[in-house]
Amino acid sequence: MEFLAPLLAVLAAYLVGSLSFAVIVSRSMGLADPRSYGSKNPGATNVLRSGNKAAALLTLAFDALKGFAPVWLVLAFGPRFGLGEWSVAFVGLAAFLGHLWPVFFRFQGGKGVATAAGVLIALAPGLGLATLASWVIIAAFFRYSSLASIVAALFAPFYQLLIWGVAPALACIVPMSLLLVWRHEGNIRKLLAGTESRLGQKAEATAPARPAAGHHTKKGHHR
Repeated sequence: MEFLAPLLAVLAAYLVGSLSFAVIVSRSMGLADPRSYGSKNPGATNVLRSGNKAAALLTLAFDALKGFAPVWLVLAFGPRFGLGEWSVAFVGLAAFLGHLWPVFFRFQGGKGVATAAGVLIALAPGLGLATLASWVIIAAFFRYSSLASIVAALFAPFYQLLIWGVAPALACIVPMSLLLVWRHEGNIRKLLAGTESRLGQKAEATAPARPAAGHHTKKGHHR
C-alpha cells in the first residue's frame, strides 16, 4: 500500500501531461490541426506558424502549466500522503512523458519544451528561470527555437549540479534533457543543413489557419 499513493500521483501526472493543448486550443479556435502542417509538431512554435499568435500563446501557457501543476501539487500536498522528493521527481517526469506520448492523442505528442520548463520551475524556480534565460539568450541571438531548446536542455542538468547539487530531482531533469535533445534530432539535421525555420517564420507547407468545411488539405488530417 505504501507504493499506491506514488503510483497514483505518477499516473495522474501522465494523464494531465497527455492533454495536447496545441490540438485542443487549435480545435477550439477553429484552426487546422497542428499535426497537419509545418513541422507537424503539436507545440506552440508550430501553432504560431498558423499565424494565430493568441493560439500559440495559449498553447505555450497550458503546456507549461500541465508540467508545473502536478509537481507543485505534490510538493504542496504530497508529504501528508508520504510523497517525498523522489515522488516529486517521477511525477514531473511522468507529466513530461505524457506530453511526448499522449494516451488521448494516439501517442503522437510534441517535443516537450514548454512542459519541461513548467516542471523545472515547479521543482526549483531558480533552476527553471536559469534554464529559461538560456533559451531566451540563444533564441534572441540566433532566432532558432530548436537551437535554443537544445542548448537550454543541455544546460539544465549542469545548473542543477553546479548550483543545487546532487538531488532526486536529477532523476527527472536528466531524462527530460536527453529526451528533449533526441526529439530535436530532425531539427539538428536541418540546422546543420541550414534549412531550419527561424522563429515566427511560416513553414512552406503550412495548412490554412481555418480548415474549410468538408474539405481536406493535400496532406490530409490525422483523423
